[in-house]
Amino acid sequence: MKLQDLEVIVTAPPAPGWGGRYWIFVKLTTDTGITGIGECYASSVGPTTMTHVIHDVFERHMQNQSPEDVELMFRRAYSSGFTQRPDLTVMGAFSGLEMACWDIVGKDRNRPVWALLGGKMNDRVRAYSYLYPLAHHDIINFWGNPEQSAEAAAAAISKGYTAVKFDPAGPYTLRGGHMPSMSDISQSIKLCAAIRDAVGDKADLLFGTHGQFSTAGAIRLGTALEPYSPLWFEEPIPPDNFSEMAKVARAVTTPIATGERLTTKAEFAEVLRQGAATILQPALGRSGGIWETKKIAAIAEVYNAQIAPHLYAGPVEWAANIHLSISIPNTLMAETIETPFHDALIKGAIRVDNGFIEAPQGAGLGIDFDENLARAHPYDDDGQHLHLEMQEAACDYQNINNFTGGAPPKV
Repeated sequence: MKLQDLEVIVTAPPAPGWGGRYWIFVKLTTDTGITGIGECYASSVGPTTMTHVIHDVFERHMQNQSPEDVELMFRRAYSSGFTQRPDLTVMGAFSGLEMACWDIVGKDRNRPVWALLGGKMNDRVRAYSYLYPLAHHDIINFWGNPEQSAEAAAAAISKGYTAVKFDPAGPYTLRGGHMPSMSDISQSIKLCAAIRDAVGDKADLLFGTHGQFSTAGAIRLGTALEPYSPLWFEEPIPPDNFSEMAKVARAVTTPIATGERLTTKAEFAEVLRQGAATILQPALGRSGGIWETKKIAAIAEVYNAQIAPHLYAGPVEWAANIHLSISIPNTLMAETIETPFHDALIKGAIRVDNGFIEAPQGAGLGIDFDENLARAHPYDDDGQHLHLEMQEAACDYQNINNFTGGAPPKV
């Protein structure tokens, strides 16, 4: 059995667009007719360019190879062009292709992917959700609104969730880490207080920041949030400065989580070595694929750290996250996004039930991917926008800095 053909499908999720502006799916076909689906998490180039990168990685390192040879193909891609170092774009391409290989091998063996990764360590995985607007909320004014956030949190708890994530603390600015404004600190405290009051001890609070702050700013904000006992303080400073993140970890009592923008064991191991975080959040469509992330989880065991796979993408990456989480002993929880479009793309094959996700039983990734639906929603933005973007404007110290949910709402 050899890898033969590749198709790339770029899909734009319909409004409200939770999960980003577009999702990049890959379909591999073997010479025996078995197909596998993977998902490449967004990179730093547009989807048209990324499509060319995916084809290059496949044709250069994977075509005509057995889909079982993920270790060899990873080493080829990782070493390509005399690099042998983490490359976010190449690994973003390879990760989705590698995911599709596992889907193929599982289908060929008629076994779920978790069964090929050492078997079932966990019968189910704890899920968590971002706080998104409810149907009666104003999609623009929801973000940063304590009362509506508390309502959304209570609704999540009523569905069985035991953890909710939110990010009220100011702008994503390309200028690097900044000192939070006093109004942003106050706003963060108000949201934490309202959500904690709404959920009591029935749920953990997951405080997201996405690398907005300077080291001193992160410590200042993190200390202010401690009375509400968040389970984690996510990516408090820009993600590549592990020694400075370790200073934050030592200065606050809330565990530090990071990893959605990192790739391969080389970067994750350094996070652990420097004591920068105790909760790792790999995105399997970027981190190097399923096998590489299994290695990351094994390294994390040595440091008594836990894995909480990140998801701001489509349901194929989510499926891969779940199979990995089922197979490892140090799973904490897994992010999930529940929209009708996510569900329809995999025909309801994997779902959250009372706050948990049962181990998938189907072969491969255990999903029935709806190619027709994916193709019916093409991304046609002419490459003007990336999956997620950061603003050029600096932090506004006179007015409220409002976060709008990761991607602007579609009208």
